[in-house]
Amino acid sequence: MPISIVDADFRRLEHCRGLVRILDEYARLPHIADRGIPDAVRENLVERLAANSGRQVLLAVDDEHIDGEQVVGVAVCFEGFSTFAGRPLLNVHDLAVTADCRGQGVGTLLLDAIARRAQELGCCRVTLEVASDNPGAKRLYERSGFAMAQEFWKKELT
Repeated sequence: MPISIVDADFRRLEHCRGLVRILDEYARLPHIADRGIPDAVRENLVERLAANSGRQVLLAVDDEHIDGEQVVGVAVCFEGFSTFAGRPLLNVHDLAVTADCRGQGVGTLLLDAIARRAQELGCCRVTLEVASDNPGAKRLYERSGFAMAQEFWKKELT
């Protein structure tokens, strides 16, 4: 299956629907959230994401799908800044590939495109987080040149 990596076009309904569909599928995985994206979030997700000026959203699309272009993977990234390097960085917030296409190199294509985008933006690094019980993702990231650097802590806010 020939895959293209494209910037999400929030004016294209198929891009918006594909983005939400894959993120919802991803959120349902037991090691992620074990439930889909709540309806209240789904209703505004694309609009809020499109309004975020520091976002980089890449889509993996199957150009030869029987129904036309179909989104099969997403990478939602946000620009940040490294005070130690004095340069921007790019954080991969979500990287998801639909179940039917996992293990076919789509994640690698997305990570390669993220690295190119980060270089275009003058970033010093690409960062990401991975669930401790997601060995497949860890292997993908290691194959793509990532290494665990430190613990990640969080505090949920209501």
